[in-house]
Amino acid sequence: MQSFIQDVVLDVLKNNPDTGKVVFILPSKRAGVFLKKILSKSLTQTVLAPEIYSIEDFIEKVSNLVTANTTTQLFELYNAYLKVGDYEKESFDSFLKWGQILLQDFNEIDRYLVDASTLYQNVAAIQEVNHWSLNPDKSEMIENYLHFWRYLEDIYKQFNGRLLEQGLGHQGLIYKTSVAELPNYLENTNKKHIFLGFNALNTAESILIQTILEKTDANIYWDIDPYFLQDNIHDAGFFIRNYQSTWNVLKGKPLAGLTNYYNTEKHIEIIGVPKNISQVNYVGDLLYKIQNDSPDALRNAAIVLGNEELLNPLLNSIPDNIPATNITMGQKLASTTLASFFTNLIEFHEQKTEKGWFYKHLLNLLTHSYAVLLFDANEVSTDSLISKIKTNNWSYITNTQIRELLPENAAINLLFEDVKNNPNRLIDNFLALIEAIRVIDVVKENSLLLEQLYKFFTLFNQLKDLCNSFKYINNLKSLKHLFSQLLSSETLDFQGNPIEGIQIMGMLESRLLDFETIIITSVNEGVLPSGKSNNSFIPYDLKIKNGLPTYKEKDAVYTYHFYRLLQRAKNVYILYNTEPDALEGGERSRLITQLLTDDNRTNIKSFIATPTIQPITKEIEQVEKSISLVDLIKDKARKGFSPSSLSNYIRNPIDFYKQNLLNINEVLQVEETLAPNTFGTIVHDSLEELYTPLIGKPLTADLLNGIRKGIPTIVAQNFEKTFKDGNISSGKNYISFHVILKYIQTFIDVEVKELADHSISIVALEQALSVPLEVAGLDFPIILKGKLDRVDEYDGITRIIDYKTGKVERRNVEIVEWDILTEEYQFSKAFQLLCYGLMYSKTHPTENLSIQAGIISLKNFAEGTLLFAQKESARSTSKNHIITNEVISDFEQILGQLITEICNADIPFTEKEV
Repeated sequence: MQSFIQDVVLDVLKNNPDTGKVVFILPSKRAGVFLKKILSKSLTQTVLAPEIYSIEDFIEKVSNLVTANTTTQLFELYNAYLKVGDYEKESFDSFLKWGQILLQDFNEIDRYLVDASTLYQNVAAIQEVNHWSLNPDKSEMIENYLHFWRYLEDIYKQFNGRLLEQGLGHQGLIYKTSVAELPNYLENTNKKHIFLGFNALNTAESILIQTILEKTDANIYWDIDPYFLQDNIHDAGFFIRNYQSTWNVLKGKPLAGLTNYYNTEKHIEIIGVPKNISQVNYVGDLLYKIQNDSPDALRNAAIVLGNEELLNPLLNSIPDNIPATNITMGQKLASTTLASFFTNLIEFHEQKTEKGWFYKHLLNLLTHSYAVLLFDANEVSTDSLISKIKTNNWSYITNTQIRELLPENAAINLLFEDVKNNPNRLIDNFLALIEAIRVIDVVKENSLLLEQLYKFFTLFNQLKDLCNSFKYINNLKSLKHLFSQLLSSETLDFQGNPIEGIQIMGMLESRLLDFETIIITSVNEGVLPSGKSNNSFIPYDLKIKNGLPTYKEKDAVYTYHFYRLLQRAKNVYILYNTEPDALEGGERSRLITQLLTDDNRTNIKSFIATPTIQPITKEIEQVEKSISLVDLIKDKARKGFSPSSLSNYIRNPIDFYKQNLLNINEVLQVEETLAPNTFGTIVHDSLEELYTPLIGKPLTADLLNGIRKGIPTIVAQNFEKTFKDGNISSGKNYISFHVILKYIQTFIDVEVKELADHSISIVALEQALSVPLEVAGLDFPIILKGKLDRVDEYDGITRIIDYKTGKVERRNVEIVEWDILTEEYQFSKAFQLLCYGLMYSKTHPTENLSIQAGIISLKNFAEGTLLFAQKESARSTSKNHIITNEVISDFEQILGQLITEICNADIPFTEKEV
């Protein structure tokens, strides 16, 4: 295959042997590299090299202006906005939200040589009609709104004038100036200009090229197949057909550069793949197969990313058998880990309050990979700080607390220094941090990371200069918005060999380049072409009236690029996402439909590729009891099984194994709001403290009313003891505090009410018991231990009472059959009550045991005390609440069977569905 550039070079050399007098002008810089390579191969003797420019560089040369970077343009635009008119102006960070749109509009107006005065008068008139107020007398807000539109022309003039004074320009201004400066340029040059590969030209480019073609010995070569020119409705030829009919220099003359390649035989596959990541995985698989089956097909190949966000996942999908790849597009700086580090730091300082830093923001910073890298390099451990935060429930952390818990270190201090909302101080810290990271040994060996650091170093220096020159960035919020704006447009450019290997590029980088094998991804509506977006302050109708491009022209641009790639290619693989996504493109592109309905393309393969789905069958976890695990169980038995740990086994043996044998507990975390277990602990401790003075006394209404006044103080003390430094002065914790007060007050009210008909006396509170058990077949000591929340006498009957802050229902403590206790977890509360009854009977042996055991559910006060009961059938209303020696004996057998199962080395711990 002979590429378009080769065709042009051969034609130019045939007619212009002295290349030193030739100027090549191309759509992109990337194409210039290929042009030089082809020139060097085509020449047979030493000659002077021609001048090679991208169209932007050539026009900048003609205009004698220098392109101002985007940041400078934004600052100058805000400066112009402030100077024009006396209406109320927005802050710089508010301006950043719409300033970029205004910049694009000014750019477009100048590139298309539109009369800004007339255009903005029309825009103001439209806004005058369209504003939302129906009152004839305009409010101050409406007046300010309309002033902005009325002064747009003045902002435009002020902005352009200020740039010109400095010899600078935005792209549009440079294009506009180049048209005025073109006569001067032509007077001072006698070289031959060769334009090649152009398609969609703005007005300034069109005038400039036409003028050079008319007034000098110049040529233009068009990279298009006649097939698209002859079809009057095909968007691929939209622009060139228009130039052919409107440019005097082209009328009635054949176009140079046309070649008939599109209708040659090609292998085209259209593949639908679900989701973006699956697309890049498919590309990796495709490359692997092609490299194995016919490696020559990849000697001149390109992967064109319709969605450039797929660059990073694609790089991870390139198979090992691919010898070389070259990235011809930049990596977005915003997608780097370093970008998230600095963004986190800005937000970290911005979010500081009078109370200090919110613990989540601090933990996010402490655990960021670059912060960890910095800590490790400076031998600073943050474990003590993190542990202290979690243990004490610090919701907010001050500088003083950080300094006390972290050693003094210059690099680490940069992270936490109080910058007092001053952007300059924070930028200085960032520059020092970059230097501190740069000298770390691991970083020194990572060239990509060093390149990223350098990019951020230049970015922050640029920001510092701008902050000193302009006083608009006066707080961290403005700095964050500007930093975010800069990140979105900055890229990290890769350096490689664009002549060798598979080229990875975006659609615009592919201009003028030809490949034998093409893989195009994300060919979906909204991506290729990009759809009906109109990110502009200029209404659609006004754009059409003034000859400004709309989505129609944008669609035609991408259609041209798409079909131009297909012209000379022999193998084409077009991928699209089968799962429409509102944010990342919709259904498959119209370009695919157009290809499939082309009568000249009947051999296209079209199919859906789906990843092989491996059915994941969840295997039930099983842990065999090794000798060491049996020893662990024996040790646990010696120390004591608690009713809750045995209930845990009934619920799920694997949980018992992990939590009660291996002691793997939940990760310690800060409780922003009171956790259920902490809530329960505070209630238990408060009730114990309130009732302790009443042990051994018959309860009376006076005694209970006497302890009522101490409730707020005791609950507050227990909050402080259990919830540590957690905040209870506001939010959900404030509500939890008052809920606990209400629970305890209601508890005492119920007791007072019961005393009218019953006698109650407290025997013991929070009584810790530990009793040995004899289990047949087990020859090692077994202990059952637990704590009885309350033992009282109720009308002469001893009751064991367990407090529950969660909801318990009567059906949870009433049983029909004994076996159900160890089979169904819903009866775990009955199981626990019987454990307490067993321990009490062992420590208070009597021939005629007659006790009761029940639960007081603080969330279910209406049910009263929920006493353990035996029933003859599920529907029976006859219940036996008395726990006798016979009941204990029956339960002891069930308990023995359960403990035997736990200790049996032949029965593994097997997971239950919870």
